[in-house]
Amino acid sequence: MIEVGLVSLNGDEAAPSRKVRGGERVEARVVEEGLEPENIPVPVIFEDEHLLVVDKPAGLVVHPGAGNPSGTLVNALLDRGIAGGEDAVRPGIVHRLDRDTSGLMVVAKGEPAYSELVAELSARRVRREYRAVVAGEGLPATGTVDSPVGRDPTNPTLMAAGVGRPAVTRFEVLREAARHTMLRVRLETGRTHQIRVHMSAIGHPVYADPLYGTPVPGRRLWLHAERLAFDHPVTGQPLEFESPIPEDLREAATELDGSFVL
Repeated sequence: MIEVGLVSLNGDEAAPSRKVRGGERVEARVVEEGLEPENIPVPVIFEDEHLLVVDKPAGLVVHPGAGNPSGTLVNALLDRGIAGGEDAVRPGIVHRLDRDTSGLMVVAKGEPAYSELVAELSARRVRREYRAVVAGEGLPATGTVDSPVGRDPTNPTLMAAGVGRPAVTRFEVLREAARHTMLRVRLETGRTHQIRVHMSAIGHPVYADPLYGTPVPGRRLWLHAERLAFDHPVTGQPLEFESPIPEDLREAATELDGSFVL
């Protein structure tokens, strides 16, 4: 934005290398481009006139943003009528998954469904369960991490535990192997990077997490949104969905330990 002249400093053009001193006025002109539908294959698990449930592939960003103006889940679903909410680039998006997290998401098709789904999430009536492989052993059979999650005060591109808004993550050990543990994880809140931050905070980062753990060449974050359950926002009917573990995560788990064969 600076390079194309959309940012000014005290009324004059700004240079990218210029450091502000404090007390100066920075103005930016944001140019919003219209969203366009794109032919991006996304498995749809359930659909009616009010909502969609999709099985998001790893590598797909949920909505347009800095560095991702297109090629997102929103672009893939625009021609299916997603709508709701006040953010023009996030129509119908009531919760998100990280780019490299695969699995289930519900997306609204209108304001009534959107508002009710947001209310269900806020009231913790939506059940979201993940499968994860984390580093280390010795975790209790079940456990809870109850710690706020917010922007890292030393690095605002990351999130951190102990600051920000309340966040609760519950986990259950499914299998334990040498140096790694497979968990079922349930979210009670939905903060950005919550599972990744919470597991890292207790010394068990998610396997192959490049931000809060240790990247592994050729492998992605071992985190999958496996189950999703909620009451239909219009009819009240209980809905429950399950997504199989993707093949790349199966291969990675098997490589770690034969007991992780899924």
